[in-house]
Amino acid sequence: MKIGKILKEGLDKNASDIIITWWSKPSLKINWDVEYIDEYDIISKEDSKEIVLSVMSETQKEVFLKNLELDFSVELSGYSRFRVNAFSQKDWYWLVFRPIKDEIPDFDDLWLQESIRNLIKRKNWLILITWSVWSWKTTTMASLINEINKNQKKHIITIEDPIEFIYQNNKSIIEQREVWVNTNSFENWLKYALRQASDVIMIWELRDLETFRLALRAAETWNLVIATLHTSGAPRTVARVIDMFEPWEKEKIRQQLSESLIWVVWQQLLKTADKKWRVVATEVLINNTWVANLIRKNQTHQLANAIETWKSDGMITMKSSIEDLFWKWVISQEVYEENLELINKYL
Repeated sequence: MKIGKILKEGLDKNASDIIITWWSKPSLKINWDVEYIDEYDIISKEDSKEIVLSVMSETQKEVFLKNLELDFSVELSGYSRFRVNAFSQKDWYWLVFRPIKDEIPDFDDLWLQESIRNLIKRKNWLILITWSVWSWKTTTMASLINEINKNQKKHIITIEDPIEFIYQNNKSIIEQREVWVNTNSFENWLKYALRQASDVIMIWELRDLETFRLALRAAETWNLVIATLHTSGAPRTVARVIDMFEPWEKEKIRQQLSESLIWVVWQQLLKTADKKWRVVATEVLINNTWVANLIRKNQTHQLANAIETWKSDGMITMKSSIEDLFWKWVISQEVYEENLELINKYL
């Protein structure tokens, strides 16, 4: 089986993912639907392991066989780079390839609020991008970093797992580091990043308490910190962050967040009306005096009301974002109604 040929076919058909696993033909995910590539045979259990290991370096093989799952990236020369997830199910193996576009989407193409341009000019701030699976959080972060790179003279450091978009220095200097390749953990990297004259720090994911503590410390020491969390809802994100910490730490964390947090965005990816593409719906919470006071006083349950009240500051609820996409005919009535139902359950 020629992996390169399968990946090329996925690119030609604009597949969001290419899936290879045992007891199945290779398949493509196109507009959320799985389509098998019929010209190939069903993959045996033995072949699934051989195929998975064939796309890894020796170090990656060692990590994968120990942990039985791994994120990494590969390049199909002359075509595209791919983010790859390898994992084990019982005693067979899976690969999921996701194409990475060479060109970083422009800020204006992502339907992000214009007020964000001003937010990313600041220091001493923390931006949290929250997401569900397959919601373009990496794309949003890349667009923000690229916007800074084009317009500001900064030293930008990123920690990623794996590296996806490749940045070229423009007005800024950008250093990209990958977990398991350039550093052993997010925590170790962040400790040293604070000593590297950084202005902007991008953290692929806040995975544990110590990394979050260091991210807050970075935001307090004249860095703009852009990071992601796997949560739903901007107000819920703030509450969840506080709940992560020990009881004796919570008051301090509320104070730190009230001073350092500037922007929380929750993203969802929706099918466009023509079913040929996807668009991001966003919920945005911006830290103003009222929001900071609610966080400090442990009244995060009122943050949803704050978003509604301060729409003029650039805040927006997920419900309003979806409605806006529908009335502009970007999404269909079916997608609109389906997602409003989910939002109502969430609320």
